Amino acid sequence: MEPQHPHPSLAVEKPEEEPPQKTPPPLPTITSHHHHSSPISNTTCRSCGGATTYAAPPTWSDISAPPNYRPIRSPAINLPPTKTQQSIILTPVPHSQKVPTLSPPYLFQSPSKQILSHDDIIRFHASDSGKNFLGFVVALSESIRAHKISDHCHQSQTLTSIVSILETLIFWIDEIPPVQQSSRYGNTSFRVWHDRLTEKSETLMLGLLPDDLQSAIVEIVPYFTDSFGNSSRIDYGTGHETNFAAWLYCLARLGILKEEDYQAVVSRVFVKYLGLMRKLQMVYCLEPAGSHGVWGLDDYHFLPFIFGSSQLIDHKYMKPKSIHNQDIIDNFSDEYLYLSCTAFVRKVKKGLFAEHSPMLDDISGVPSWNKVNSGLLKMYKAEVLEKVPIMQHFLFGWIIKWYGLEPSFCFLSVIFAFLCGFEQITRMSLLLFETY
Repeated sequence: MEPQHPHPSLAVEKPEEEPPQKTPPPLPTITSHHHHSSPISNTTCRSCGGATTYAAPPTWSDISAPPNYRPIRSPAINLPPTKTQQSIILTPVPHSQKVPTLSPPYLFQSPSKQILSHDDIIRFHASDSGKNFLGFVVALSESIRAHKISDHCHQSQTLTSIVSILETLIFWIDEIPPVQQSSRYGNTSFRVWHDRLTEKSETLMLGLLPDDLQSAIVEIVPYFTDSFGNSSRIDYGTGHETNFAAWLYCLARLGILKEEDYQAVVSRVFVKYLGLMRKLQMVYCLEPAGSHGVWGLDDYHFLPFIFGSSQLIDHKYMKPKSIHNQDIIDNFSDEYLYLSCTAFVRKVKKGLFAEHSPMLDDISGVPSWNKVNSGLLKMYKAEVLEKVPIMQHFLFGWIIKWYGLEPSFCFLSVIFAFLCGFEQITRMSLLLFETY
Protein backbone atom coordinates (compact mmCIF):
# COMPACT_ATOMS: atom_id res chain seq x y z
CA MET A 1 0.00 0.00 0.00
CA GLU A 2 1.45 3.35 -1.05
CA PRO A 3 2.06 5.96 1.62
CA GLN A 4 -0.39 8.84 1.78
CA HIS A 5 0.99 12.31 1.02
CA PRO A 6 -0.10 15.42 2.94
CA HIS A 7 -2.01 18.23 1.39
CA PRO A 8 -0.03 19.81 -1.44
CA SER A 9 -0.05 23.21 0.26
CA LEU A 10 1.60 21.70 3.34
CA ALA A 11 4.15 19.68 1.49
CA VAL A 12 7.77 20.76 1.88
CA GLU A 13 10.13 20.24 -0.91
CA LYS A 14 13.08 18.09 0.07
CA PRO A 15 16.35 19.40 -1.13
CA GLU A 16 18.19 17.28 -3.57
CA GLU A 17 21.35 17.06 -1.47
CA GLU A 18 21.64 17.86 2.25
CA PRO A 19 25.17 18.41 3.48
CA PRO A 20 26.10 16.30 6.49
CA GLN A 21 25.87 18.09 9.87
CA LYS A 22 29.15 18.87 11.46
CA THR A 23 29.75 18.26 15.14
CA PRO A 24 30.48 21.60 16.91
CA PRO A 25 34.01 21.86 18.26
CA PRO A 26 34.44 21.28 22.01
CA LEU A 27 34.62 24.24 24.35
CA PRO A 28 38.12 25.34 25.15
CA THR A 29 39.52 24.09 28.40
CA ILE A 30 41.80 25.90 30.79
CA THR A 31 44.82 24.58 28.93
CA SER A 32 43.48 25.60 25.48
CA HIS A 33 44.74 28.88 24.06
CA HIS A 34 42.74 30.69 21.37
CA HIS A 35 44.37 34.06 20.90
CA HIS A 36 43.26 36.68 18.39
CA SER A 37 45.36 39.55 17.29
CA SER A 38 44.14 42.86 18.57
CA PRO A 39 45.66 46.29 18.05
CA ILE A 40 44.94 47.26 21.68
CA SER A 41 46.48 44.16 23.22
CA ASN A 42 49.91 44.57 24.69
CA THR A 43 49.91 41.62 27.11
CA THR A 44 50.79 37.98 26.73
CA CYS A 45 49.35 34.78 28.11
CA ARG A 46 51.22 33.53 31.12
CA SER A 47 50.81 29.90 29.95
CA CYS A 48 51.94 29.96 26.33
CA GLY A 49 53.29 33.45 25.78
CA GLY A 50 50.85 34.29 23.01
CA ALA A 51 49.11 37.63 22.63
CA THR A 52 45.84 37.96 24.50
CA THR A 53 42.57 39.29 23.18
CA TYR A 54 41.92 42.02 25.73
CA ALA A 55 44.11 44.77 27.01
CA ALA A 56 45.33 44.83 30.58
CA PRO A 57 43.00 46.55 33.08
CA PRO A 58 43.90 50.10 34.06
CA THR A 59 46.24 50.42 37.00
CA TRP A 60 45.01 51.92 40.27
CA SER A 61 46.74 53.05 43.42
CA ASP A 62 47.06 50.97 46.56
CA ILE A 63 44.84 53.26 48.62
CA SER A 64 41.87 53.63 46.26
CA ALA A 65 39.40 51.06 44.98
CA PRO A 66 39.06 50.08 41.28
CA PRO A 67 36.88 52.45 39.22
CA ASN A 68 33.93 50.05 39.04
CA TYR A 69 34.02 49.02 42.71
CA ARG A 70 32.13 50.89 45.40
CA PRO A 71 32.48 49.39 48.89
CA ILE A 72 29.61 49.65 51.37
CA ARG A 73 32.01 50.86 54.04
CA SER A 74 35.34 52.55 53.57
CA PRO A 75 38.32 50.20 53.59
CA ALA A 76 40.42 49.99 56.71
CA ILE A 77 43.21 52.38 55.82
CA ASN A 78 45.60 53.88 58.31
CA LEU A 79 44.66 57.46 57.57
CA PRO A 80 45.84 60.23 59.87
CA PRO A 81 43.36 60.79 62.76
CA THR A 82 40.83 63.57 62.50
CA LYS A 83 40.82 66.54 64.84
CA THR A 84 38.22 64.90 67.09
CA GLN A 85 40.04 61.57 67.14
CA GLN A 86 43.29 63.35 67.90
CA SER A 87 41.73 65.16 70.84
CA ILE A 88 40.43 61.87 72.25
CA ILE A 89 43.83 60.21 71.81
CA LEU A 90 45.67 63.04 73.54
CA THR A 91 43.15 63.32 76.38
CA PRO A 92 44.51 61.70 79.55
CA VAL A 93 42.32 59.12 81.26
CA PRO A 94 40.26 60.94 83.94
CA HIS A 95 40.69 59.92 87.57
CA SER A 96 38.13 59.78 90.35
CA GLN A 97 37.96 62.55 92.93
CA LYS A 98 36.32 62.92 96.30
CA VAL A 99 33.41 65.34 96.31
CA PRO A 100 33.94 68.17 98.84
CA THR A 101 30.90 68.71 101.03
CA LEU A 102 29.51 72.23 101.37
CA SER A 103 29.29 73.84 104.79
CA PRO A 104 27.21 76.78 106.07
CA PRO A 105 26.61 79.61 105.55
CA TYR A 106 24.77 78.49 102.41
CA LEU A 107 24.43 80.95 99.53
CA PHE A 108 22.17 79.01 97.18
CA GLN A 109 21.11 80.82 94.03
CA SER A 110 19.20 80.13 90.85
CA PRO A 111 21.71 78.62 88.37
CA SER A 112 22.26 80.13 84.95
CA LYS A 113 24.02 79.36 81.67
CA GLN A 114 27.58 80.64 81.29
CA ILE A 115 29.29 78.74 78.47
CA LEU A 116 29.19 80.60 75.16
CA SER A 117 32.41 79.62 73.35
CA HIS A 118 35.17 77.03 73.27
CA ASP A 119 37.31 79.31 75.42
CA ASP A 120 34.66 78.98 78.13
CA ILE A 121 34.88 75.19 77.76
CA ILE A 122 38.64 75.35 78.35
CA ARG A 123 38.17 77.52 81.43
CA PHE A 124 35.49 75.20 82.81
CA HIS A 125 37.69 72.11 82.54
CA ALA A 126 40.61 73.97 84.07
CA SER A 127 38.48 74.95 87.08
CA ASP A 128 37.99 72.92 90.23
CA SER A 129 34.29 72.54 89.44
CA GLY A 130 34.95 70.97 86.04
CA LYS A 131 37.64 68.61 87.33
CA ASN A 132 35.60 67.53 90.35
CA PHE A 133 32.42 66.91 88.36
CA LEU A 134 34.27 64.63 85.92
CA GLY A 135 35.98 62.96 88.88
CA PHE A 136 32.54 62.27 90.35
CA VAL A 137 31.49 60.47 87.15
CA VAL A 138 34.69 58.39 87.27
CA ALA A 139 34.02 57.57 90.94
CA LEU A 140 30.55 56.28 90.03
CA SER A 141 32.12 54.15 87.30
CA GLU A 142 34.65 52.67 89.73
CA SER A 143 31.99 51.94 92.34
CA ILE A 144 30.15 49.52 90.05
CA ARG A 145 33.30 47.77 88.81
CA ALA A 146 32.92 43.96 88.68
CA HIS A 147 29.42 44.18 90.18
CA LYS A 148 26.14 43.04 88.69
CA ILE A 149 23.03 45.20 88.93
CA SER A 150 21.37 42.77 91.33
CA ASP A 151 24.34 42.55 93.70
CA HIS A 152 23.66 43.57 97.29
CA CYS A 153 24.83 47.09 98.13
CA HIS A 154 24.33 49.78 100.72
CA GLN A 155 21.09 51.67 100.04
CA SER A 156 20.26 54.63 102.25
CA GLN A 157 16.86 56.17 102.80
CA THR A 158 17.83 58.99 100.44
CA LEU A 159 18.38 56.54 97.59
CA THR A 160 15.07 54.87 98.33
CA SER A 161 13.38 58.29 98.11
CA ILE A 162 15.07 59.05 94.77
CA VAL A 163 13.96 55.71 93.32
CA SER A 164 10.42 56.45 94.56
CA ILE A 165 10.49 59.82 92.78
CA LEU A 166 11.53 58.18 89.50
CA GLU A 167 8.79 55.57 89.87
CA THR A 168 6.29 58.41 90.27
CA LEU A 169 7.50 59.92 86.98
CA ILE A 170 7.08 56.54 85.28
CA PHE A 171 3.52 56.32 86.61
CA TRP A 172 2.73 59.71 85.09
CA ILE A 173 3.53 58.33 81.62
CA ASP A 174 0.70 55.79 82.03
CA GLU A 175 -1.64 58.61 83.09
CA ILE A 176 -0.76 60.78 80.07
CA PRO A 177 -1.10 58.63 76.91
CA PRO A 178 0.31 59.86 73.57
CA VAL A 179 -2.04 61.64 71.20
CA GLN A 180 -2.69 60.55 67.63
CA GLN A 181 -0.64 62.64 65.21
CA SER A 182 0.92 62.37 61.78
CA SER A 183 4.51 63.30 62.64
CA ARG A 184 6.89 60.50 63.45
CA TYR A 185 8.86 62.23 66.22
CA GLY A 186 7.80 64.47 69.07
CA ASN A 187 4.43 63.49 70.48
CA THR A 188 2.94 66.62 72.04
CA SER A 189 1.73 64.70 75.10
CA PHE A 190 5.32 64.87 76.31
CA ARG A 191 4.78 68.59 76.96
CA VAL A 192 1.88 67.75 79.26
CA TRP A 193 4.09 65.27 81.12
CA HIS A 194 6.93 67.78 81.37
CA ASP A 195 4.62 70.55 82.57
CA ARG A 196 3.49 68.31 85.41
CA LEU A 197 7.15 67.58 86.19
CA THR A 198 7.92 71.30 86.39
CA GLU A 199 4.86 71.93 88.54
CA LYS A 200 5.55 69.11 91.03
CA SER A 201 9.36 69.21 91.11
CA GLU A 202 9.66 71.46 94.18
CA THR A 203 7.30 69.22 96.13
CA LEU A 204 9.32 66.17 95.10
CA MET A 205 12.55 67.84 96.23
CA LEU A 206 11.09 68.92 99.61
CA GLY A 207 10.59 65.28 100.52
CA LEU A 208 14.22 64.58 99.66
CA LEU A 209 16.09 67.40 101.41
CA PRO A 210 16.55 67.72 105.19
CA ASP A 211 15.18 70.78 106.98
CA ASP A 212 18.46 72.70 107.05
CA LEU A 213 18.89 72.34 103.28
CA GLN A 214 15.38 73.25 102.14
CA SER A 215 16.72 76.50 100.68
CA ALA A 216 18.78 74.48 98.15
CA ILE A 217 15.60 73.81 96.15
CA VAL A 218 16.12 77.02 94.16
CA GLU A 219 19.41 75.64 92.83
CA ILE A 220 18.88 71.89 92.41
CA VAL A 221 15.40 71.96 90.83
CA PRO A 222 16.59 73.38 87.45
CA TYR A 223 19.11 70.52 87.12
CA PHE A 224 16.36 68.02 87.88
CA THR A 225 13.79 69.38 85.43
CA ASP A 226 16.38 69.58 82.64
CA SER A 227 17.30 65.91 83.10
CA PHE A 228 14.38 64.46 81.13
CA GLY A 229 14.44 66.25 77.79
CA ASN A 230 13.33 69.55 76.32
CA SER A 231 9.60 70.21 76.23
CA SER A 232 9.80 72.74 73.38
CA ARG A 233 11.80 70.61 70.95
CA ILE A 234 10.51 67.32 72.41
CA ASP A 235 13.98 65.82 72.28
CA TYR A 236 16.51 64.19 74.58
CA GLY A 237 20.25 63.67 74.43
CA THR A 238 23.52 63.36 76.30
CA GLY A 239 23.24 66.94 77.55
CA HIS A 240 20.09 66.10 79.50
CA GLU A 241 21.75 62.95 80.79
CA THR A 242 24.67 65.11 81.98
CA ASN A 243 22.19 67.33 83.82
CA PHE A 244 20.96 64.28 85.73
CA ALA A 245 24.56 63.47 86.68
CA ALA A 246 24.98 67.11 87.74
CA TRP A 247 21.85 66.83 89.92
CA LEU A 248 23.34 63.77 91.63
CA TYR A 249 26.62 65.67 92.01
CA CYS A 250 24.78 68.53 93.73
CA LEU A 251 23.25 66.05 96.18
CA ALA A 252 26.74 64.68 96.87
CA ARG A 253 28.07 68.19 97.52
CA LEU A 254 25.21 68.80 99.93
CA GLY A 255 26.21 65.66 101.80
CA ILE A 256 22.93 63.90 101.01
CA LEU A 257 24.71 61.28 98.89
CA LYS A 258 27.80 59.75 100.44
CA GLU A 259 30.60 57.72 98.93
CA GLU A 260 29.22 54.44 100.26
CA ASP A 261 26.03 55.16 98.29
CA TYR A 262 27.77 55.31 94.91
CA GLN A 263 27.26 51.68 93.92
CA ALA A 264 23.53 51.96 94.61
CA VAL A 265 23.46 55.30 92.76
CA VAL A 266 24.42 53.37 89.63
CA SER A 267 22.70 50.00 90.18
CA ARG A 268 19.46 51.39 91.65
CA VAL A 269 19.02 55.08 90.80
CA PHE A 270 20.65 55.28 87.37
CA VAL A 271 19.14 51.99 86.21
CA LYS A 272 15.70 53.30 87.19
CA TYR A 273 16.43 56.60 85.40
CA LEU A 274 17.49 54.69 82.28
CA GLY A 275 14.25 52.70 82.33
CA LEU A 276 12.25 55.93 82.69
CA MET A 277 14.02 57.56 79.75
CA ARG A 278 13.56 54.53 77.51
CA LYS A 279 9.85 54.56 78.23
CA LEU A 280 9.67 58.29 77.48
CA GLN A 281 11.57 57.73 74.22
CA MET A 282 9.29 54.91 73.11
CA VAL A 283 5.93 56.34 74.22
CA TYR A 284 6.43 59.99 73.24
CA CYS A 285 8.92 59.37 70.39
CA LEU A 286 11.49 61.83 71.67
CA GLU A 287 13.81 63.05 68.94
CA PRO A 288 17.55 62.52 69.50
CA ALA A 289 19.14 65.83 70.47
CA GLY A 290 22.31 66.45 68.49
CA SER A 291 22.71 62.85 67.37
CA HIS A 292 25.72 61.89 65.23
CA GLY A 293 23.60 59.36 63.36
CA VAL A 294 25.16 55.96 62.77
CA TRP A 295 28.59 57.35 63.66
CA GLY A 296 27.59 58.12 67.23
CA LEU A 297 27.88 55.79 70.17
CA ASP A 298 24.13 55.99 70.84
CA ASP A 299 21.31 58.33 69.85
CA TYR A 300 20.41 59.22 73.44
CA HIS A 301 22.82 57.93 76.10
CA PHE A 302 26.51 57.74 76.95
CA LEU A 303 26.93 57.17 80.70
CA PRO A 304 25.40 53.65 80.82
CA PHE A 305 28.10 52.47 78.41
CA ILE A 306 30.75 53.82 80.80
CA PHE A 307 29.16 52.21 83.84
CA GLY A 308 28.41 49.00 81.93
CA SER A 309 31.97 48.58 80.68
CA SER A 310 33.20 49.04 84.26
CA GLN A 311 30.88 46.23 85.39
CA LEU A 312 32.54 43.81 82.96
CA ILE A 313 36.18 44.60 83.75
CA ASP A 314 38.09 41.36 84.43
CA HIS A 315 35.01 39.23 83.70
CA LYS A 316 36.09 35.64 83.28
CA TYR A 317 34.00 34.83 80.20
CA MET A 318 32.44 37.89 78.62
CA LYS A 319 34.69 39.99 76.39
CA PRO A 320 33.90 43.08 74.29
CA LYS A 321 33.22 40.84 71.29
CA SER A 322 30.53 39.03 73.30
CA ILE A 323 27.97 41.68 72.29
CA HIS A 324 27.64 39.75 69.01
CA ASN A 325 26.51 36.62 70.87
CA GLN A 326 22.72 36.77 71.03
CA ASP A 327 22.54 34.16 73.79
CA ILE A 328 24.71 36.32 76.04
CA ILE A 329 22.59 39.39 75.26
CA ASP A 330 19.36 37.54 76.04
CA ASN A 331 20.57 36.04 79.31
CA PHE A 332 22.69 38.81 80.84
CA SER A 333 21.28 42.14 79.62
CA ASP A 334 19.31 42.49 82.88
CA GLU A 335 22.53 42.34 84.91
CA TYR A 336 24.96 44.44 82.84
CA LEU A 337 24.24 47.93 81.54
CA TYR A 338 26.49 47.63 78.48
CA LEU A 339 24.66 44.54 77.29
CA SER A 340 21.32 46.16 78.13
CA CYS A 341 22.15 49.18 75.97
CA THR A 342 23.31 46.92 73.14
CA ALA A 343 20.08 44.92 73.34
CA PHE A 344 18.02 48.13 73.22
CA VAL A 345 19.94 49.35 70.16
CA ARG A 346 19.27 46.05 68.38
CA LYS A 347 15.60 46.36 69.30
CA VAL A 348 15.00 49.86 67.94
CA LYS A 349 17.32 49.69 64.92
CA LYS A 350 16.94 47.31 62.01
CA GLY A 351 19.55 45.87 59.68
CA LEU A 352 23.11 44.74 60.17
CA PHE A 353 24.63 45.79 63.47
CA ALA A 354 27.88 46.86 61.78
CA GLU A 355 25.93 49.23 59.53
CA HIS A 356 23.56 50.95 61.99
CA SER A 357 26.05 50.99 64.92
CA PRO A 358 29.56 50.94 63.43
CA MET A 359 31.15 52.56 66.49
CA LEU A 360 29.82 49.91 68.87
CA ASP A 361 30.90 47.31 66.34
CA ASP A 362 34.43 48.76 66.25
CA ILE A 363 34.62 48.92 70.06
CA SER A 364 33.81 45.21 70.19
CA GLY A 365 37.24 44.57 68.68
CA VAL A 366 39.04 46.10 71.67
CA PRO A 367 40.81 43.31 73.59
CA SER A 368 39.71 44.15 77.16
CA TRP A 369 36.91 45.92 79.04
CA ASN A 370 39.47 47.97 80.93
CA LYS A 371 40.58 49.59 77.67
CA VAL A 372 36.96 50.08 76.64
CA ASN A 373 36.16 51.82 79.93
CA SER A 374 39.16 54.15 79.85
CA GLY A 375 38.50 54.97 76.19
CA LEU A 376 34.84 55.77 76.86
CA LEU A 377 35.77 58.08 79.75
CA LYS A 378 38.13 59.99 77.47
CA MET A 379 35.49 60.05 74.76
CA TYR A 380 32.83 61.35 77.19
CA LYS A 381 35.07 64.27 78.11
CA ALA A 382 35.93 65.07 74.49
CA GLU A 383 32.57 64.38 72.84
CA VAL A 384 30.16 65.61 75.53
CA LEU A 385 31.79 67.82 78.15
CA GLU A 386 33.94 69.68 75.61
CA LYS A 387 31.24 70.34 73.02
CA VAL A 388 29.79 73.87 73.03
CA PRO A 389 26.38 72.84 71.53
CA ILE A 390 25.90 70.52 74.53
CA MET A 391 27.57 72.43 77.35
CA GLN A 392 26.06 75.79 76.44
CA HIS A 393 22.95 74.57 78.28
CA PHE A 394 24.86 73.52 81.39
CA LEU A 395 23.95 75.46 84.55
CA PHE A 396 26.19 77.10 87.14
CA GLY A 397 25.27 78.41 90.57
CA TRP A 398 26.73 78.32 94.04
CA ILE A 399 27.06 74.51 94.22
CA ILE A 400 28.69 74.14 90.79
CA LYS A 401 30.58 77.39 90.51
CA TRP A 402 31.55 79.13 87.33
CA TYR A 403 35.24 79.91 86.94
CA GLY A 404 34.75 83.73 87.06
CA LEU A 405 34.61 86.05 90.01
CA GLU A 406 31.52 86.25 92.15
CA PRO A 407 29.71 89.62 92.34
CA SER A 408 31.05 90.21 95.85
CA PHE A 409 34.61 89.88 94.54
CA CYS A 410 33.89 92.32 91.70
CA PHE A 411 32.57 94.83 94.24
CA LEU A 412 35.73 94.40 96.33
CA SER A 413 37.83 95.05 93.24
CA VAL A 414 36.13 98.42 92.76
CA ILE A 415 36.73 99.33 96.42
CA PHE A 416 40.39 98.42 96.12
CA ALA A 417 40.65 100.58 93.01
CA PHE A 418 39.59 103.68 94.94
CA LEU A 419 41.46 102.91 98.16
CA CYS A 420 44.75 101.64 96.79
CA GLY A 421 44.93 103.42 93.47
CA PHE A 422 44.66 102.01 90.01
CA GLU A 423 48.39 101.16 89.94
CA GLN A 424 47.86 98.37 92.46
CA ILE A 425 44.54 97.10 91.15
CA THR A 426 46.22 94.39 89.03
CA ARG A 427 48.06 92.96 92.03
CA MET A 428 44.88 92.96 94.14
CA SER A 429 42.84 91.34 91.38
CA LEU A 430 45.39 88.56 91.03
CA LEU A 431 45.26 88.02 94.77
CA LEU A 432 41.46 87.70 94.59
CA PHE A 433 41.71 85.15 91.76
CA GLU A 434 44.16 83.06 93.79
CA THR A 435 41.87 83.25 96.85
CA TYR A 436 38.85 82.28 94.78
